[in-house]
Amino acid sequence: MADSEPGIGKKILSFFIKESEEPAKTAAVTKPAVGQPEPQPAPTVSNVAGTMQIDRKFVDHFVSLLEKANLPGPDYFEYKQALQSMEGLGLGEEKQFQAAWASFKAMGGPKDPAILKSSADQYLNILDKDRSSFLKDVEKAIKDRVGALQEEQKKLEESNTAISQQILDLQKKIEENRNRLGQISGEVTEQSAKINANKDSFEATHLSFVEQIKSDLNKINQYLK
Repeated sequence: MADSEPGIGKKILSFFIKESEEPAKTAAVTKPAVGQPEPQPAPTVSNVAGTMQIDRKFVDHFVSLLEKANLPGPDYFEYKQALQSMEGLGLGEEKQFQAAWASFKAMGGPKDPAILKSSADQYLNILDKDRSSFLKDVEKAIKDRVGALQEEQKKLEESNTAISQQILDLQKKIEENRNRLGQISGEVTEQSAKINANKDSFEATHLSFVEQIKSDLNKINQYLK
């Protein structure tokens, strides 16, 4: 892969989100109990289609990923840039795609629209590989964090069953274990919620990128023959 041209990351960013927007405000959350830090909602932005709010940190992650993977020479992203320049000209969708194709070729791009399809497919593959890697990390995080807590919970419950049969001097130990079990239940819920929320945010951002590229591919197949 060749180095990306200067500014390509910002161009890619504009293909997938509405850059002019401030990070979207999230819904109000329940005030945490005294002594607990107030959770900070993840900043979100609207995708370029305006159909969903997506996590800004994952937007930046995917843009960086695609920027590093930018193929040498004109391809899908350069065509996308030409297509974006057609906005506001009062052209219908089909005319926009065709005019962008003419502009792309005039700038020295390949004459066969197959390069757009093949390069877009490569970027989709890169996004899907990254998603697979991320989901493996999620599984490991669940196993390492939640699994360890659940294992501790199980051992303490077994310990309590045995301790309850012993003399009263061990009652203090039983009470300490019960207190810890209460903490573990909260930690299991908290860790599971955090990991799953992060996963859902990743999936929504990934879906937005994939749907945008697939939408362009469908229109390329429809309009550029």
